Amino acid sequence: MPHSPESVLQLLQSFPKPPNQIKQIHSLLITNGHLLCSSNVTFPNSKCLSTLLYNALQRAYLSLGQARSTLVLFTHMLAHQSPPNSHTFPSLIKAAASCLPSLGKPLHTQVVKRGVLRDPFIQTSFVSFYAHLGELFDARKVFEEISQPCIVAYNAMLDAFGKNGDMRSAVLLFDCMPERDVVSWTSVIDGFGRNGCFHEAVKFFEKMMVHEDVMSCSVKPNEATYVSVLSSCANIDGGGSLYRGKQIHGYAIRNEIELTVFTQTALIDLYGKKGCLRSAVNVFDQMVFREVCTWNAMMSSLASNGREMEALDAFEKMKVEGQHPNEVTFVAVLTACARGKLVELGLKLFKSMLHEFGIVPTMEHYGCIVDLLGRAGLLKEATDIISSMPFEPDVSVLGALFGACKIHGAFELANIVGQRLLDLQPRHCGRYVTLSNVNAVMGKWDHAADLRKAMVEAGIQKVPAYSLIDSI
Repeated sequence: MPHSPESVLQLLQSFPKPPNQIKQIHSLLITNGHLLCSSNVTFPNSKCLSTLLYNALQRAYLSLGQARSTLVLFTHMLAHQSPPNSHTFPSLIKAAASCLPSLGKPLHTQVVKRGVLRDPFIQTSFVSFYAHLGELFDARKVFEEISQPCIVAYNAMLDAFGKNGDMRSAVLLFDCMPERDVVSWTSVIDGFGRNGCFHEAVKFFEKMMVHEDVMSCSVKPNEATYVSVLSSCANIDGGGSLYRGKQIHGYAIRNEIELTVFTQTALIDLYGKKGCLRSAVNVFDQMVFREVCTWNAMMSSLASNGREMEALDAFEKMKVEGQHPNEVTFVAVLTACARGKLVELGLKLFKSMLHEFGIVPTMEHYGCIVDLLGRAGLLKEATDIISSMPFEPDVSVLGALFGACKIHGAFELANIVGQRLLDLQPRHCGRYVTLSNVNAVMGKWDHAADLRKAMVEAGIQKVPAYSLIDSI
């Protein structure tokens, strides 16, 4: 292990290192006093050197996902009078965004105080930071203060618009960019998908595939592009989405593009949601390495296509392979239990979330349990679960109970739950129609007529139903 601060700095900056080695280097710097400006009297540029060491350590800890350690190092840096420079703040801003957003404003103040506000890397970092917090006004303000934004800054602003639902501004900015790369296109595609504009996302991808830039070179999609557009294909309700997804899959195969684990996971999700279970299984079986998200997508595909027991078997195989279940995993397995009416197993898995895996149940998990109990006709137990929830039920939870009440003829309870749903979704045509039908079954014709009348007076029209066979 080198002992001079210069050689330690070179080691920190050289290549990715395991966590233990970074901690050893950090300990060495402390024991040798290299992080204390006053002790570095043998070096003429001791303050500059200690700043470089702190910057390198902060980046190293951030690369390990230890954002809090990165921020703590900054407090030590200030305490030891090592002056931060323009290279200090990008790592700190990213760390604050991931674990302590309240530090964003103080960091912005520090940037102004240190005179590095106009550094383009810092400005771009703040654009991403404010976008992550949902503060689009501040993100846009910082972007507009960049005198000559580079393509990275433009892409950060595109991402900010997408994350905050302003796709009109995103497209306008995209159209006036002096240059665009694959990140620019993917940011818009992802933004459309993130905001439920799935058709627009696919159309923008198609536009990208035929586009040529000023150098007459096509922009080639990357992993993030494929994942975004396949996700949009999977979520389109209309026809042609499966065909488009298969076209994208075929393009990748024809051009011998290496499909990453996340692209393959997106394909499994697409085929599963479109009912092509065999295609989903084929993609899954051909994978050499699988992430947790891959198992989640496969379990969801099996559960939604009538293969509940196979989904639960996949859950056990996943654990055997050493993968740790997450929140999405339990949504998949609880859904499988609900559709297979496996009440005892579902409740056991629900309890194991917190006790065995340290996962706090969310609204979606409670919705699965209410659906599980409701499908089995255990309406009292489902109602008790809702009453015991640590938060107010949303439309997914109440909707699950409402559906179960209709199936099992509990019209009195259905009427109560339906009224609560109507309060939460006063413009939802289906709630009026279904609740009116419930009152009609109960013989409450006046209530049924009042609901139909209220729907008409509010200008709410019933969406016509249709059947669709998607093209293969």
